[in-house]
Amino acid sequence: MKNLRDFTYPELSREVEALGERPYRAAQLYGWVFHRDAIGIDSMTDISFALRERLKPEYCIKGVDILHVKESEDGARKFLSALDDGSKMESVLIPEQDRLTLCVSSQAGCALGCLFCMTGASGFTRNLKLSEMAGQVFAARGLLKDGERITNIVLMGMGEPLNNYDNVIRFLSVLTDGKGLGFSHNKVTVSTAGVVPGIKKLGYDTNANLAVSLNATTDEVRSRIMPVNKRYPIAELLSALKEYPLKNKKYITIEYVLIKGINDAAEDARRLVKLLRGVTCKINLIPFNPFTGAAFKRPDAEAVNAFHKIVYDAGYTVIVRASKGADIQAACGQLRGL
Repeated sequence: MKNLRDFTYPELSREVEALGERPYRAAQLYGWVFHRDAIGIDSMTDISFALRERLKPEYCIKGVDILHVKESEDGARKFLSALDDGSKMESVLIPEQDRLTLCVSSQAGCALGCLFCMTGASGFTRNLKLSEMAGQVFAARGLLKDGERITNIVLMGMGEPLNNYDNVIRFLSVLTDGKGLGFSHNKVTVSTAGVVPGIKKLGYDTNANLAVSLNATTDEVRSRIMPVNKRYPIAELLSALKEYPLKNKKYITIEYVLIKGINDAAEDARRLVKLLRGVTCKINLIPFNPFTGAAFKRPDAEAVNAFHKIVYDAGYTVIVRASKGADIQAACGQLRGL
């Protein structure tokens, strides 16, 4: 059975045409499925009974099933969802003073194997479909408390978004469509570990923001902690970032996970300053979030502050990002889907 949440508007228009229905029916269906959050074919009350009966044998509206929810002391909420084939994924609602961000997964598991990330340690199952990424948004809305509204979406959950490129682009089109899920592209961010071919296309296919996990300043260290660097080394990655088409005064966010004794030294900070010259960016420093079995340690506060000062004094916008949800394994690098 076909899930209506697996169709973008152009795809749904072609589906409606194949059914021999008039074109305006596609707009009706699309609005119900993504904008009005229909829970079933029969809930689409301004569509004729005859058409609804035609749709029901072949089409459905299906979300994702939440298995359990954990809430952190800091207000972050992590929810585990089950997919039709038994795969699982985790998503996180992250409250901040002026926003509520939903961290969306793009894959069940991850194939990149970054050593500082629990998701990579759990292995890769498969790419998520449009309906499964959109389903996380609908599921999260069901967890909202009085007065809450999701303001931002980040594809920073389980998986490498650019290794599920086509489905991610389709999701972004629905996500940022005023007649779809209705988020501003300024409030949507795609995070990548540095998949260069995807980066080279992304800026032309969407206006969403780009974040890149750099995490080291030499190929030797980056290849050791991020195997993707062996395929797309630092120089190739930075070249793609310098050529990235930024619009409306946007910038690229550089994510840098600080790991004690690995990439947190003063010389790393000075190399980072030089590497990023020519890249329109801001920098997020993220002290490593430990997890069971991790080979690394969180850096001392003194090392974090010293690193920050060097980068800040060089003229960059740089913040130390406080990851929320660490007590429930919901912080950056801690999602596992179990």
